[in-house]
Amino acid sequence: MEKVEQFGRWVGRWFTVLVVIWAAFNYVLPQTSAWVIPNTSYLLGIILFGMGLTLRGADFARIVKRPVPVILGTVAHYVIMPLLAWILCQVFQLKGATAAGVILVGSCPSGTSSSVMAYLAGGDVALDVSIETLSTLLAPIALPGLLLFYAGQYVAIPTQSLFLSTVKIVLVPIILGVVIHTLFKKTVDRVTRALPLVSQVAILLIIGAVISANHAELFTAATAMVIPVVMIHNLSGYGLGFLSSKLIRLKDPQRKAITFEVGMQDSSLGATLAMKYFTPAAAIPSTIFSIWHNISGSILSSYWRGRSEKKATVAEPVPAGR
Repeated sequence: MEKVEQFGRWVGRWFTVLVVIWAAFNYVLPQTSAWVIPNTSYLLGIILFGMGLTLRGADFARIVKRPVPVILGTVAHYVIMPLLAWILCQVFQLKGATAAGVILVGSCPSGTSSSVMAYLAGGDVALDVSIETLSTLLAPIALPGLLLFYAGQYVAIPTQSLFLSTVKIVLVPIILGVVIHTLFKKTVDRVTRALPLVSQVAILLIIGAVISANHAELFTAATAMVIPVVMIHNLSGYGLGFLSSKLIRLKDPQRKAITFEVGMQDSSLGATLAMKYFTPAAAIPSTIFSIWHNISGSILSSYWRGRSEKKATVAEPVPAGR
């Protein structure tokens, strides 16, 4: 298990690079991940089951004891990102499945990578996990509702099917994970050390599947605008997330956590639902978002970590006699 954990840390350190390499590989050889396409919902279930296995009573207690930052962070996420997606679709004049895909990824809960980025940046990881948990638990209601409100003008939205699928894909694995962790705590605590690696492999497989299904349309004139839209969407989410946390006068670690929680999406869920209920083209924004937000998140967390280390060095007292 120790070797698996070490390998998982190595994958985590180089995950952004691996995502880019794997995406390029599947673009050149799309048949590599063709077998994954019908199984993406199962892979996402594995990721969220792993999330459930890591949740403890203390995680839910934190939401009850300190509800204001958690609720405000979750509200900011579900207000800012879908609205930004809709505005960008208007500005860039996106239509049909492409516009629906941008709004879909904007309506997803916060991404599983956000807690890693918050940790690397010196943010409040406990707050990050709490917002991630609450936004994910609200996803079966929030996602279909937001998609109907913002994307109903572009495509028909199967709200009931989306609700049932999100419950099945998101809530059931999480609840099952929490129950199993409660019943078999000691055994599960040993297994959870390998969960980051399992989640990372599952995310890579989903990215490969979506690129495999869309390789012919990934860089066409029709989808050329998706790349700048996704980049602006993600970066604006960071900026507005940070601003919203500053307006409510949170401390620096909490600001960092909310910044990542607002700007990073569960793009794997977006890609899975797009493949199931819309056209493969609707999954392209989620795929690009998955690649880009790992790159931008890594850069931002490194910048914040560097600033913190610099401040700590400056603040160190000079020994007497020097």
